Amino acid sequence: MISFNSSSSSLITNTRNLRRKHLKPYKGKWQQIFNEQQAMEALKKTATEQQQTQTQTQTQIPFLLSALINSFSIYSCEPTPSAYSFIIKTLTQNSQFNQLPFILDRIQNVEKFEPPEQIFSYLIRVYGYADMIDDAVELFFRIPSFRCTPSAVSLNALLYVLCKRKDCLQMVHEVLLKAQAMGIRLEESSFRILINALCKIKKIGYAIEILEMMFDYGYDPDSTLYSCILSAMCKIKGISSAEVLGFFEEMRRKRLSLNGLDYTNVIRLLVKVGKGMDALGLLEDMKLDGIKPDVVVYTVVLDGVIASGEFDKAEKLFDEMLVLGVIPDIQTYNVYLKGLCMQDKFDAGFKLVMCMEELGCKPDVSTYNTLIRALCKVGKVRRAKDEVLRKMKLKGLQENLHTYNILIEGFVSDGEVVEACKLFDDMLSKGFVPMSLTYDVIIGGLCKKGLISEALQMLEQMVKTDITPGVSAWESLLSTSEISLKEATSVDLVLS
Repeated sequence: MISFNSSSSSLITNTRNLRRKHLKPYKGKWQQIFNEQQAMEALKKTATEQQQTQTQTQTQIPFLLSALINSFSIYSCEPTPSAYSFIIKTLTQNSQFNQLPFILDRIQNVEKFEPPEQIFSYLIRVYGYADMIDDAVELFFRIPSFRCTPSAVSLNALLYVLCKRKDCLQMVHEVLLKAQAMGIRLEESSFRILINALCKIKKIGYAIEILEMMFDYGYDPDSTLYSCILSAMCKIKGISSAEVLGFFEEMRRKRLSLNGLDYTNVIRLLVKVGKGMDALGLLEDMKLDGIKPDVVVYTVVLDGVIASGEFDKAEKLFDEMLVLGVIPDIQTYNVYLKGLCMQDKFDAGFKLVMCMEELGCKPDVSTYNTLIRALCKVGKVRRAKDEVLRKMKLKGLQENLHTYNILIEGFVSDGEVVEACKLFDDMLSKGFVPMSLTYDVIIGGLCKKGLISEALQMLEQMVKTDITPGVSAWESLLSTSEISLKEATSVDLVLS
């Protein structure tokens, strides 16, 4: 029989008390978590069952808020941030924005927990999507009153909202100043939002200032930010190519990782402003930097070199493409064909079209329009219509408005205004809407042939279809010395 002395009994009693002491907090915490989970389930169930049918006015306590309070009261626990996050998301998903002030006021004035910043950044973004900009700005400045320390997370949410709209950009400066007073430090992501927004609205000068400001904050801008600014610069109408090249060279000096798109944007700009040979030089730099040009870059440079009249260099460039295994596409062939036509090498042009078909690159309407335009330019309008247009139709391609305009202008220039009128009627029968320039060309041709009545009929047709005659049409009519009094009266009637 085992006996216990007094010291052993005392030890057992103390051990039991110690175990109870450790178990109570654990059990209490577990019970609290369980109760909170049960309250959340009750809240979600109530919201699902009744929220759709409950009608509220702006002065009533919102149904979801009442459900939240009741659910957590039943289980004797305090509402949690996740519970408030749930009802906020539910309300915003159902566009019940008028109930949000009640929710926010209770979080601010009644609850004691420190709400996570994600609640406010989410709500700021939602306000932005709902075009409630003032509410988004006001909420951002209220965040400290909710016992929450704002950071770049909520600031970035607001910046994103403001930068999406041009009319809100003027608010950014004030927001940044107040954010600084609130102790919020701009992060690299904040600068990215600002720079991207400024580039979209083509405020390049401000974007560069923000870029330079990053160094003051201890950030080192990467190549993606420079590329964003470079791309926007190249799209600005009338920008100096020297300014773009200067920024591009700065990127190279900083040893930033340039990509093919950076080169393509600058090359395209150079070609656009008529500096095709500079584009060719930049293509060489691109290859020296270890970046393989694709078919797009080669096509753009080829177009620039041809426009500069450097046909021998264009031939070498085209050959280089083939040697390097860059397969020409339809745009490349069309540009190369344009170069042949500029040299009046029509036979070579026809051979090229045949080669395109053999290589599986089917010529398009633009291909045939290039040939038609070139032939019309040297007075070979009949060949353009009877040979090229006929072949185009045999290949299953239909002429477009540009095709008609080229041929009509070609026939008028060749003195065959009757043939031009036939094409014009054919164009109308196929549903094309003529441009004012097309009318002007035909009216001018009719007047030169002395067909004033027909010219006046064409003018009347223009007016009936709400197409404004151009200056050349009026000049052709009014300068015709053979116009009769009756015809002059007709012109006056048209004008009235």
